Amino acid sequence: MKILIIEDELGLQRSIAQYLTCEGNLCSMASNYAEALDRLNSYDYDCILLDLTLPDGEGLQLLNYLKRMNRPEGVIIISARNSLDQKIEGLSLGADDYLIKPFHLSELNARILAVVRRKSANGDRHIEFNEIRIDLDAKEVLVSGNSVYMTKKEFDLLLYFVANKGKVISKSAAVEHIWGDDADMADSFDFIYTHIKNIRKKLTDAGSRDYFHSVYGIGYKFTEV
Repeated sequence: MKILIIEDELGLQRSIAQYLTCEGNLCSMASNYAEALDRLNSYDYDCILLDLTLPDGEGLQLLNYLKRMNRPEGVIIISARNSLDQKIEGLSLGADDYLIKPFHLSELNARILAVVRRKSANGDRHIEFNEIRIDLDAKEVLVSGNSVYMTKKEFDLLLYFVANKGKVISKSAAVEHIWGDDADMADSFDFIYTHIKNIRKKLTDAGSRDYFHSVYGIGYKFTEV
């Protein structure tokens, strides 16, 4: 994913960028209002992390700008302001989430994935990929209309890959996506192979094509090619 980090605290900005880059994202940074506006005028992003307090402007103004331009990016406000009114205002203006500082980077990453996942479903409560349909409300996977049983982790993992179809997902990113803060307790990430293997078998047994492709030394990619 391509993520714009609008944050004037340079230490926090670097920490977020380093973490998200390690998760396989491409991060751009802006430290003030003018720089952020320039980047938004020049580039598109999958998700924008927006601090409300900028040295030369107000983050909510950038949110208004995005709304006026009908920009499709997901927006997560990251702010030390924790008043209810401030949250309501931000969400009313079109932000997809509001995270109060300080926060764990793993939680930020999880929220980014959730926002992008919702966006990738175009607001629908289901995602379709050829013969595969994922019902987000019922937490159900169907292949050509037939229900396929998945454990919760298998469901979350499949959804993560389908939402990021065509992208290489590292083992560590896949593990953290479904295990969150507990991921660092694992001695290795090799167990993700077992989950992928089980998902593949369940899908192909139900008549689906096999869309999981191993990427040597990195992880997996969910794609037709």
